[in-house]
Amino acid sequence: MNPYDDIINLPHPEPKKHKRASLESRAAQFGAFRALSGHEEAVEETARITDSHIELSENMIEILNGKILMLKERIDEKPTVSITFFKPDEKKEGGAYLEHTGRIKKINDYERTILFTDFFQVEIPMIIDIQSDIFIDAENFCEL
Repeated sequence: MNPYDDIINLPHPEPKKHKRASLESRAAQFGAFRALSGHEEAVEETARITDSHIELSENMIEILNGKILMLKERIDEKPTVSITFFKPDEKKEGGAYLEHTGRIKKINDYERTILFTDFFQVEIPMIIDIQSDIFIDAENFCEL
């Protein structure tokens, strides 16, 4: 004889003062518990790779300055260019090299920025390359 034979087949008692919680709400009380909250995000941030900022040679700086002067001379045409630039990372050392293609609206010497017609702005000291058809036309003109 089992000591629980007298209660084993009885229905589960229901609370008299309040309704029983659903399975979802009973399980939800455990969902918020994380012993190391933020740890996973910190590991992901540490593992994220950034690039180092390249220091341009004097020759490269001179070439870029020449290209910017050509853009200034033809700014009224709103030339289409592709600019490769370095964007520093906001959370850690380093950053990423990005490229933006569009039409140039304004070159601001005081703020040292180039503004595109889509209002994207690039800081001139962060530029590592500028490509445009106007440079190809200028090279062909110089060869004649």
